[in-house]
Order: sequence, then structure tokens, then C-alpha cells
Amino acid sequence: MENKRYLDKVIGSLVRGTKIDNENDVVYSPFITLHKSAFYNHLLTRDYISIHGLFGYLNNTFGLTSDEIFYVYKQYKKIMLDKIENER
Repeated sequence: MENKRYLDKVIGSLVRGTKIDNENDVVYSPFITLHKSAFYNHLLTRDYISIHGLFGYLNNTFGLTSDEIFYVYKQYKKIMLDKIENER
């Protein structure tokens, strides 16, 4: 990817914009808000709803292409799964 630095900044923005509310078991992300286990399952299964919401958000907000979006999704997914797993 030629603009990996930009994509890494987008990933950082997504991660900073995602809040995990452990008290209420909810994850608030810039593109979807779900019960924490549902969010976790969406990331694990690459659920259409979470990808569709993320795709639209990244395309409309940052102007990313499909390839860039899948790169960002893959990195974001890894980071968020690690965050959720480390809280267990």
C-alpha cells in the first residue's frame, strides 16, 4: 500500500473513537454501537452488518478504496479483539 501511513492514522482514529463500556457491556464505535459480545462476534465472523457499516463510514469519511478498507478492517479487528480479550 502506497499510503500506509495515512491508513495507519485512520486505524488510530477508529481505535480512539471506539469506546468499550464494560459496566453496561456496550461497544460504541464510529460506525456501529452494539452489545459487547455482539460486537466481538461481528469482528470474529466478519459479519456483513459490521463490514457494511465500516465500509460506508471509511468510504464517506476518509475516501478509502475497497482494498484500503479491508486493510484497515483487518488491523482494526486485530486491535479491538486484543482489547476485548485483555479485559476478560
